[in-house]
Amino acid sequence: MHEERGLPPGQRQVEGFPRFGAHLARPAPAVPAHPVIELGGALSEPVEFPLSQLPGLPRTEIAADFHCVAGWSATGLRWEGVSFATFYRAVVEPALPPGTAITHVVCRGLDGWRSVQTVEDAMADDVLLAEHLDGRPLDGDHGAPVRLVSPRQYGHFSVKHLCGIDVLTAAPACTEGPLLRPHPRGRVWEEERHGLVPGRLVRPVYRALIAPIRALSARGAGRTAAPAPPR
Repeated sequence: MHEERGLPPGQRQVEGFPRFGAHLARPAPAVPAHPVIELGGALSEPVEFPLSQLPGLPRTEIAADFHCVAGWSATGLRWEGVSFATFYRAVVEPALPPGTAITHVVCRGLDGWRSVQTVEDAMADDVLLAEHLDGRPLDGDHGAPVRLVSPRQYGHFSVKHLCGIDVLTAAPACTEGPLLRPHPRGRVWEEERHGLVPGRLVRPVYRALIAPIRALSARGAGRTAAPAPPR
């Protein structure tokens, strides 16, 4: 990691770890009674992995900062869970047809958010399926019951409330318009904030959004959506 280098370019430290994101004031999604991660894409057949089995895989803990693409950073965080590489080799690889070359990973959350990243970035040694933050189980504001944590990428890659992973043999089509198009890798130390514009040029625009997004996101803090009625 790069702690000795201070913060990445264009980042400013904030106190604590605020709730922040495109969900704005909406409450966190309800945790299903029996949560699973649905695996799909180039697998021989879809797989449902019960989260109750995750603690059975080798555990790891990392100290890593969280860097939002808008320009703020929460520092000194401790994450615990299962490395994505461990999960991939133990659960995903056995379900792949022989000879399949995976290039991209799509992660989906219960809140509707998704991220696309290269398999190279996803398999980095500090990428986790995290269940604990600072020694406590994740709460709804920060991604319960499990989230992806990819410290070397901007925060929007670290999907909260992880419920699905698709592995692909080619990059999916880009569906975002030019205004909000994300960089395909989003590495914080390279300041890859935007897919079309140099990161330093979009800093002022993104920083102007921090206050209103943080204020709206705080309205939903500590709230969880009611579970769906049984069918």
